[in-house]
Amino acid sequence: MLNKLERTLGRYAIPHLINYLIGGYVIGYLFYLMYMMTGRNILSYLTLEPYFIIHNFQLWRLVSWVLIPEVQNPIFAVIMLFFYWQLGNMLENTWGTFRFNLYIFGGIFLTIIGAFLSYFVYYMLTGQASMIAGNISTTYINMSIFLAYAVTFPDMTVLLYFIIPVKMKWLAVLYGLWFVWVFFSISIAGKIALVMSLLNFLIFYFTTRNYHSMSPHEFKRKQDFRRKVNNANRARGGASGNPFGGRSFGSNPFAGGNPFGGASSTGGANASAGGAAPGQIARHKCAICGRTDITNPELEFRFCSKCNGNYEYCNDHLFTHTHVK
Repeated sequence: MLNKLERTLGRYAIPHLINYLIGGYVIGYLFYLMYMMTGRNILSYLTLEPYFIIHNFQLWRLVSWVLIPEVQNPIFAVIMLFFYWQLGNMLENTWGTFRFNLYIFGGIFLTIIGAFLSYFVYYMLTGQASMIAGNISTTYINMSIFLAYAVTFPDMTVLLYFIIPVKMKWLAVLYGLWFVWVFFSISIAGKIALVMSLLNFLIFYFTTRNYHSMSPHEFKRKQDFRRKVNNANRARGGASGNPFGGRSFGSNPFAGGNPFGGASSTGGANASAGGAAPGQIARHKCAICGRTDITNPELEFRFCSKCNGNYEYCNDHLFTHTHVK
């Protein structure tokens, strides 16, 4: 589906989208500094507040809330902006411009839907219209970028506080624990807004998992494989009078032939490399480590445009290999 969408809408994708998102944060931070110096809180007119959108037709709030920065401390703001700029560019280089656009705009769109759902749920429960902008934040957009990067590059190491080396997957676990704590400490309207804000990451995560081993076809194939092995063992045992096909206890029961009735493989080698199913052919293979999409289905494989020839690499070696000239 994504391939079809990309062929149709890919030309409308915005290159380097993270630059515009970071630029919006900079503008929002300037508004915050203006508020600190003059007392004029312009940011209050930018929040995603369904009440003002519905009753006062302040439609710009559907977009302007993306400008509100996550942190106000100038030092942490610079660190945060640079950190998410790096993550966003890496994800766009890995996924492609269209998929990264779809991920970011999908998160923004779902956050807006979550805000209106929260507003109406609170109204139905209490009978009163309420302000819910406090439950909506660009924090969740940044969190979705971080979690997507951690899933794509789980073993990438970052320096926490510029000192402590930590792998991205462990930071993602900490983020997840924080998410659970926040979820159980806020109102129902806040819970809806929080879940909807991160729904794009949940969709991304569960649609990129490999469910091949759990498919009915794969389950049936494994059953047929075990049944053939058992039938071959029984046939060999019945013909020779002992369960090891007439050979001594210490001998290899398959040393002289194939248990499936065909010719024996040379040297007892597997019919397919890497422990793959018979007849299964790898579509991707890393030119450095030799791992394939069959032996390691969790890996991502990409061709390098800077190498002279068709050289494909896994995500562990795509940015670290020496280019072939």
